[in-house]
Amino acid sequence: MKEDRSVLSREAREPDEELRYGDHPDQVIDYWHAKEYRPLVVFIHGGFWRPEFDRMHARPLGEALSDLGWPVLSLEYRREPGDPDATTDDIRTAIDRLPDLADVHAGYVLMGHSAGGQLALWAATTLNPVRLRGVIALAPVADLLMADRLGLDEGAVQDFIGSGVRNDLDPVHLPASIAPVSLVHGTADTRVPITVTESYFSAHPTARLHRVEGAAHFDLIDPESEAWHDVTAELTRLTS
Repeated sequence: MKEDRSVLSREAREPDEELRYGDHPDQVIDYWHAKEYRPLVVFIHGGFWRPEFDRMHARPLGEALSDLGWPVLSLEYRREPGDPDATTDDIRTAIDRLPDLADVHAGYVLMGHSAGGQLALWAATTLNPVRLRGVIALAPVADLLMADRLGLDEGAVQDFIGSGVRNDLDPVHLPASIAPVSLVHGTADTRVPITVTESYFSAHPTARLHRVEGAAHFDLIDPESEAWHDVTAELTRLTS
Protein backbone atom coordinates (compact mmCIF):
# COMPACT_ATOMS: atom_id res chain seq x y z
CA MET A 1 0.00 0.00 0.00
CA LYS A 2 1.35 3.41 -0.99
CA GLU A 3 1.48 5.85 1.88
CA ASP A 4 -0.35 9.17 1.63
CA ARG A 5 2.32 11.89 1.78
CA SER A 6 0.09 14.82 0.90
CA VAL A 7 0.62 16.44 4.30
CA LEU A 8 4.31 16.95 3.48
CA SER A 9 3.53 19.55 0.83
CA ARG A 10 0.19 20.90 2.06
CA GLU A 11 -0.21 24.64 2.51
CA ALA A 12 -0.63 25.86 6.07
CA ARG A 13 -0.86 29.12 7.97
CA GLU A 14 2.44 30.80 8.71
CA PRO A 15 3.54 30.66 12.35
CA ASP A 16 2.79 33.70 14.46
CA GLU A 17 6.45 34.17 15.31
CA GLU A 18 9.84 32.86 14.28
CA LEU A 19 12.17 32.52 17.24
CA ARG A 20 15.92 31.99 17.24
CA TYR A 21 17.97 29.98 19.73
CA GLY A 22 21.33 30.36 17.94
CA ASP A 23 23.13 31.95 15.01
CA HIS A 24 23.05 29.00 12.61
CA PRO A 25 20.28 29.22 9.96
CA ASP A 26 18.76 25.99 11.27
CA GLN A 27 18.62 27.18 14.88
CA VAL A 28 15.11 28.52 14.52
CA ILE A 29 11.66 27.74 15.92
CA ASP A 30 8.19 28.21 14.43
CA TYR A 31 5.81 29.46 17.12
CA TRP A 32 2.04 29.30 16.86
CA HIS A 33 0.13 31.06 19.63
CA ALA A 34 -3.17 29.85 21.06
CA LYS A 35 -6.11 31.61 22.67
CA GLU A 36 -6.31 29.10 25.51
CA TYR A 37 -3.81 28.87 28.37
CA ARG A 38 -2.52 25.34 27.95
CA PRO A 39 0.83 23.59 28.16
CA LEU A 40 3.06 24.13 25.17
CA VAL A 41 3.59 21.47 22.55
CA VAL A 42 7.27 21.36 21.62
CA PHE A 43 7.38 19.48 18.33
CA ILE A 44 10.45 17.84 16.76
CA HIS A 45 9.96 16.93 13.11
CA GLY A 46 11.17 13.79 11.41
CA GLY A 47 12.78 13.01 8.07
CA PHE A 48 15.38 10.41 9.11
CA TRP A 49 17.73 13.23 10.24
CA ARG A 50 18.36 14.12 6.57
CA PRO A 51 19.04 17.74 5.53
CA GLU A 52 16.40 17.70 2.78
CA PHE A 53 13.56 17.33 5.31
CA ASP A 54 12.92 20.41 7.42
CA ARG A 55 10.21 21.77 9.72
CA MET A 56 8.06 23.09 6.84
CA HIS A 57 6.23 19.78 6.49
CA ALA A 58 5.10 20.09 10.13
CA ARG A 59 3.28 23.37 9.58
CA PRO A 60 -0.15 21.76 9.06
CA LEU A 61 0.32 20.07 12.46
CA GLY A 62 1.36 23.32 14.12
CA GLU A 63 -1.59 25.20 12.67
CA ALA A 64 -4.07 22.48 13.63
CA LEU A 65 -2.90 22.13 17.24
CA SER A 66 -2.91 25.90 17.65
CA ASP A 67 -6.48 26.05 16.37
CA LEU A 68 -7.41 23.40 18.95
CA GLY A 69 -5.98 25.52 21.75
CA TRP A 70 -2.38 24.40 22.21
CA PRO A 71 0.51 26.80 21.65
CA VAL A 72 3.12 25.07 19.49
CA LEU A 73 6.87 25.45 19.15
CA SER A 74 8.21 23.52 16.15
CA LEU A 75 11.98 23.13 16.41
CA GLU A 76 14.37 23.22 13.51
CA TYR A 77 17.81 21.74 14.06
CA ARG A 78 20.99 20.93 12.19
CA ARG A 79 20.80 17.75 10.14
CA GLU A 80 24.36 17.02 9.09
CA PRO A 81 25.10 13.43 7.97
CA GLY A 82 27.70 11.81 10.16
CA ASP A 83 27.48 14.46 12.88
CA PRO A 84 24.65 13.44 15.22
CA ASP A 85 26.07 15.57 18.01
CA ALA A 86 25.27 18.73 16.04
CA THR A 87 21.63 17.60 16.03
CA THR A 88 21.48 16.70 19.71
CA ASP A 89 23.36 19.86 20.70
CA ASP A 90 20.69 21.90 18.95
CA ILE A 91 17.83 20.04 20.66
CA ARG A 92 19.56 20.53 24.01
CA THR A 93 20.14 24.24 23.40
CA ALA A 94 16.60 24.87 22.19
CA ILE A 95 15.07 23.15 25.21
CA ASP A 96 17.43 24.91 27.61
CA ARG A 97 16.38 28.25 26.13
CA LEU A 98 12.65 27.60 26.18
CA PRO A 99 12.00 29.72 29.32
CA ASP A 100 13.65 32.70 27.58
CA LEU A 101 11.61 32.24 24.41
CA ALA A 102 8.08 31.41 25.53
CA ASP A 103 5.81 31.11 28.55
CA VAL A 104 6.47 27.64 29.99
CA HIS A 105 4.76 28.13 33.36
CA ALA A 106 2.00 25.69 32.38
CA GLY A 107 4.64 23.16 31.35
CA TYR A 108 5.07 21.51 27.99
CA VAL A 109 4.84 18.23 26.16
CA LEU A 110 7.62 17.01 23.90
CA MET A 111 6.14 15.55 20.73
CA GLY A 112 8.27 14.04 17.98
CA HIS A 113 7.55 12.15 14.79
CA SER A 114 9.76 9.42 13.31
CA ALA A 115 13.39 10.57 13.75
CA GLY A 116 11.96 13.42 15.79
CA GLY A 117 10.42 10.80 18.06
CA GLN A 118 13.88 9.39 18.67
CA LEU A 119 15.13 12.88 19.53
CA ALA A 120 12.20 13.54 21.87
CA LEU A 121 12.76 10.27 23.74
CA TRP A 122 16.50 10.97 23.93
CA ALA A 123 15.90 14.50 25.24
CA ALA A 124 13.40 13.43 27.88
CA THR A 125 15.81 10.86 29.28
CA THR A 126 19.14 12.65 29.04
CA LEU A 127 18.17 16.27 29.71
CA ASN A 128 15.45 15.81 32.38
CA PRO A 129 13.89 19.10 31.30
CA VAL A 130 12.17 21.26 33.90
CA ARG A 131 8.37 21.57 33.48
CA LEU A 132 8.18 18.60 31.09
CA ARG A 133 4.66 17.17 31.37
CA GLY A 134 5.24 14.15 29.14
CA VAL A 135 6.44 12.81 25.81
CA ILE A 136 4.40 11.74 22.80
CA ALA A 137 6.51 9.78 20.34
CA LEU A 138 4.74 9.31 17.01
CA ALA A 139 6.05 6.35 15.01
CA PRO A 140 9.46 6.92 16.58
CA VAL A 141 12.76 5.42 15.48
CA ALA A 142 13.00 4.26 19.08
CA ASP A 143 15.47 1.41 18.54
CA LEU A 144 18.41 2.55 16.42
CA LEU A 145 20.04 -0.88 16.24
CA MET A 146 16.85 -2.49 14.97
CA ALA A 147 16.24 0.35 12.53
CA ASP A 148 19.78 -0.08 11.26
CA ARG A 149 19.36 -3.85 10.83
CA LEU A 150 16.14 -3.21 8.92
CA GLY A 151 17.94 -0.74 6.66
CA LEU A 152 15.28 1.92 7.11
CA ASP A 153 15.36 4.62 4.44
CA GLU A 154 18.38 3.10 2.74
CA GLY A 155 20.74 3.19 5.69
CA ALA A 156 19.45 6.31 7.45
CA VAL A 157 20.82 5.31 10.86
CA GLN A 158 24.41 4.92 9.65
CA ASP A 159 24.12 8.12 7.63
CA PHE A 160 23.01 9.86 10.83
CA ILE A 161 25.59 8.54 13.28
CA GLY A 162 28.47 8.24 10.81
CA SER A 163 29.35 4.62 11.52
CA GLY A 164 29.27 2.03 14.24
CA VAL A 165 26.95 2.17 17.23
CA ARG A 166 25.78 5.07 19.41
CA ASN A 167 23.90 3.55 22.32
CA ASP A 168 24.05 6.94 24.04
CA LEU A 169 21.58 8.17 21.40
CA ASP A 170 19.46 5.04 21.25
CA PRO A 171 16.24 5.33 23.28
CA VAL A 172 15.89 1.58 23.75
CA HIS A 173 19.29 1.49 25.48
CA LEU A 174 18.75 4.60 27.63
CA PRO A 175 16.97 4.68 31.00
CA ALA A 176 13.24 5.27 31.07
CA SER A 177 12.11 8.88 31.16
CA ILE A 178 10.93 10.26 34.50
CA ALA A 179 8.12 12.01 32.63
CA PRO A 180 5.26 9.89 31.21
CA VAL A 181 5.90 8.52 27.73
CA SER A 182 3.15 7.80 25.24
CA LEU A 183 4.02 5.84 22.10
CA VAL A 184 1.62 6.16 19.17
CA HIS A 185 2.25 3.98 16.12
CA GLY A 186 0.19 2.91 13.15
CA THR A 187 -0.11 -0.79 12.37
CA ALA A 188 0.17 -0.09 8.63
CA ASP A 189 3.39 1.93 8.89
CA THR A 190 5.85 0.83 6.18
CA ARG A 191 8.41 3.59 6.80
CA VAL A 192 9.08 2.72 10.45
CA PRO A 193 7.53 -0.66 11.26
CA ILE A 194 5.66 -0.83 14.54
CA THR A 195 8.07 -3.53 15.72
CA VAL A 196 10.63 -0.75 16.29
CA THR A 197 8.35 0.91 18.84
CA GLU A 198 7.37 -2.43 20.33
CA SER A 199 11.06 -3.08 21.02
CA TYR A 200 11.26 0.16 23.00
CA PHE A 201 8.07 -0.71 24.86
CA SER A 202 9.51 -4.11 25.80
CA ALA A 203 12.56 -2.37 27.26
CA HIS A 204 10.49 0.34 28.97
CA PRO A 205 7.10 -1.13 29.91
CA THR A 206 6.23 1.91 32.01
CA ALA A 207 5.53 3.70 28.73
CA ARG A 208 2.06 3.66 27.20
CA LEU A 209 1.78 2.05 23.76
CA HIS A 210 -1.18 3.01 21.60
CA ARG A 211 -1.47 1.05 18.35
CA VAL A 212 -3.53 2.83 15.70
CA GLU A 213 -5.14 0.20 13.53
CA GLY A 214 -4.64 0.75 9.81
CA ALA A 215 -2.69 3.99 10.23
CA ALA A 216 0.37 4.66 8.08
CA HIS A 217 3.50 6.65 8.90
CA PHE A 218 2.42 10.14 7.90
CA ASP A 219 -1.16 9.78 9.13
CA LEU A 220 0.03 10.61 12.63
CA ILE A 221 1.04 14.15 11.64
CA ASP A 222 -1.85 14.70 9.22
CA PRO A 223 -4.74 16.70 10.73
CA GLU A 224 -6.99 15.40 7.95
CA SER A 225 -6.46 11.73 8.80
CA GLU A 226 -8.54 9.54 11.09
CA ALA A 227 -5.42 8.81 13.16
CA TRP A 228 -5.17 12.48 14.10
CA HIS A 229 -7.92 11.96 16.68
CA ASP A 230 -5.74 9.37 18.43
CA VAL A 231 -2.89 11.88 18.58
CA THR A 232 -4.98 14.71 20.00
CA ALA A 233 -6.57 12.33 22.51
CA GLU A 234 -3.14 11.44 23.89
CA LEU A 235 -2.20 15.09 24.01
CA THR A 236 -5.39 15.93 25.89
CA ARG A 237 -4.69 13.13 28.36
CA LEU A 238 -1.20 14.48 29.13
CA THR A 239 -2.19 18.13 29.39
CA SER A 240 -5.52 17.99 31.21
